[in-house]
Amino acid sequence: MAMVWVLAGLAPAAELPAGAGQAETVKLCGKCHSLEQAVSLRQGRPAWKETLSKMVNLGAQGSDEELTAVLGYLVKFYGAAPGGPTAGVSEVAATDAAVAGTAAARPPVREGRAVGRLPSDGAAVDPEKEWRTYGHDPGAMRFSPLTQITAENAGRLKIAWIYHMKPEGFTGSATPPARRNPAGPVGDEPEPGGRPARVQFGSGFRPSEVTPLVIHGIMYVATPYGRVAAVDPVNGQELWSYALPAGNPSTRGLEYWGGEGRTPAQVVFGSSDGKLFSVDAKTGKPNPAFGDNGVVNLNTAEIMHGLPGRNGLTSPPIVYKNLVITGGTTQENPPHGPAGDVRAWDLRTGKLVWTFHSIPQAGEKYNDTWAGDSWKNRSGVNVWGFLTVDAQRGIVYMPFGAPSVDQYGGDRAGDNLFGTSLVAADANTGKYLWHFQVVHHDIWDADMTAAPALIEVKHGGKTIPAVVAMNKSGMVFLLNRVTGKPIYGVEERPVPPSEVPLERVSKTQPFPLKPPPLVRMTFRKDEVATVTPELEKACRAMLEGMAVGGPYLPATYNRLRVQFPGNHGGVNWGGVSFSPELGYLFANLNEVGQVSGLRDHDGKSGPAMANGQGNRVDPDGPYEGFPGGGRFSVKGPGLQQLPCQQPPWGELAAVDVNTGRIAWKVPLGVTDSLPEGKRETGRPGNGGTIVTAGGVVFVGATDDARFRAFDAKTGKEVWTVKLPGAAEATPMTYEGRDGRQYVVIAATGGGFFNNPVTGDGLVAFALDGRE
Repeated sequence: MAMVWVLAGLAPAAELPAGAGQAETVKLCGKCHSLEQAVSLRQGRPAWKETLSKMVNLGAQGSDEELTAVLGYLVKFYGAAPGGPTAGVSEVAATDAAVAGTAAARPPVREGRAVGRLPSDGAAVDPEKEWRTYGHDPGAMRFSPLTQITAENAGRLKIAWIYHMKPEGFTGSATPPARRNPAGPVGDEPEPGGRPARVQFGSGFRPSEVTPLVIHGIMYVATPYGRVAAVDPVNGQELWSYALPAGNPSTRGLEYWGGEGRTPAQVVFGSSDGKLFSVDAKTGKPNPAFGDNGVVNLNTAEIMHGLPGRNGLTSPPIVYKNLVITGGTTQENPPHGPAGDVRAWDLRTGKLVWTFHSIPQAGEKYNDTWAGDSWKNRSGVNVWGFLTVDAQRGIVYMPFGAPSVDQYGGDRAGDNLFGTSLVAADANTGKYLWHFQVVHHDIWDADMTAAPALIEVKHGGKTIPAVVAMNKSGMVFLLNRVTGKPIYGVEERPVPPSEVPLERVSKTQPFPLKPPPLVRMTFRKDEVATVTPELEKACRAMLEGMAVGGPYLPATYNRLRVQFPGNHGGVNWGGVSFSPELGYLFANLNEVGQVSGLRDHDGKSGPAMANGQGNRVDPDGPYEGFPGGGRFSVKGPGLQQLPCQQPPWGELAAVDVNTGRIAWKVPLGVTDSLPEGKRETGRPGNGGTIVTAGGVVFVGATDDARFRAFDAKTGKEVWTVKLPGAAEATPMTYEGRDGRQYVVIAATGGGFFNNPVTGDGLVAFALDGRE
């Protein structure tokens, strides 16, 4: 489940320790969720700073001074718990200074901001040469038939233009621009006198994970600045923009509908505050026939269960015929809140057409996979990632996440369908067709996040219509997309029991016979990182008394354990791309473990604390996090974290779906802070790959702020460029009206790995002018 903080009941300010920043914490954190949840973590300054940055990106508002006060308060009173890990190889303060002082370099190329003119409608456009939905096609193969850029000439790629998403005068703060301190920092510029700004919140840039669309010669972009814009894809000039009344558009993108009858073509997108918008693709004006003047409220009574929260969209919806089908974000704790149901809406009117219950209700099939009434008002089990559609067969594929709380299930015994499952339904009616559960009784936050790619597998003399079921565990289940049956077989294997007294894990979990897991699923203490003596020392200290093993090692009791992959994956929402020419499936992989454990919680002492970045507990539950949890990594000399197992720490893999074997696997990313000769470690990150008929795989994603091209057949890296910020997004490619092939990536920085947010650029590349 994606992080969206929504929780019942605002705690009185008297329950928080008195101190500087208390009032600001109550004011800012209490607007969207309870203060019990806001302070349920025990984490250090960098992790709290990352948490606050995510809140700002999700719509939280406050001046720089207020956000600085909140950060100081949380670090002082809710910092790393006693016994937790120290800063590691280097000092946290140095990291903060480096983050605050980073400036976004802007190359001397055409930079779009001036208002342009709409391209003419005269020329016919080949839709395959554009990028008309998030995954290029409704089945999300992310394959382009373009061949202008090849593995042989990719080294000639140069920046063609940059579109800056941040509008002029934007401050990102509730404080009006006229009232801001004119001598204060702007964006990421250092304070006067060369001292770096302490934080980057209100007036700085915001991270983006967007993949734009190009349709009929116009590019459409969702920005993290409360706007959707149309851009000329040849020069990056803005054509029109639409400002949302509140919140931000879906951070990963938007969807397009070609229109019908009196309704012209529309751009459709969700928002962080639970709205669904439809605007004219040519003008950006709201569709008056859609809902309330172009807006549908997703936070309906049936979804909200009468509880606080919201059902926003971080990923784009998907269009099928005249329907727009939506998933949504839900909370990761506490257990009860908004439902994660999938719904379809009539694009002509905005009226609800069908609802698929992500948790079977009373009397519905599979309700008995929840013990007692544990299904009632249960949150989670949502599609916060991407839906796909088999338009020919009229089937929608829904990848659901884990139930809330997604790291403890003592209050929800059973397999908990449709948690961490792929479900196929009739796209016209929402009627259930089949399901495949990837993790039973998920307590690892192992959500299905990636788009279920629709591909073809040649096996046993047949061409099988297939769907890729993949969750954060990094295992690839290749299923017949019509029946849901595994193509290469699946077996249930025994997994470790839980030490936690009230937890009842599943005795077995499913494993595909082919392909093998793409990432590490176990860890031994003799596999500790030895890249440098300093790293080995820090990691061995972290491992003292820690349980190891796997796969599917549950949280331990009264001690810590490390689980691989951690709750970030593996494979996250970036998912896969597929070359039908090679039969290869491509995925960028994270190798990051998660450290956690549980201990008894005394309710008289206040809400339960999760203790560690990435960990979650029920604030009112029987257990709290054991001190010292978080990512299985330490801080390096620079901004990058250094994982504590031997490299690789990030990889790019190709799977031959026709044999079930891994065709190739190579490290993806470099650790710049390590000594020369030791930097080729691979790096974790977010975002995904695309592949072209030119034989090139493009990928950003890594936290080393590079954009790369690989030979799709061999895995050879053929081009790399350093970006102004990390590209935590999936790229896209298209042919412009000038006949050139462009490749575009959002390169703002940010993401789950403490990358600095250094810019607002959407960067387009094309071959240089040489023949």
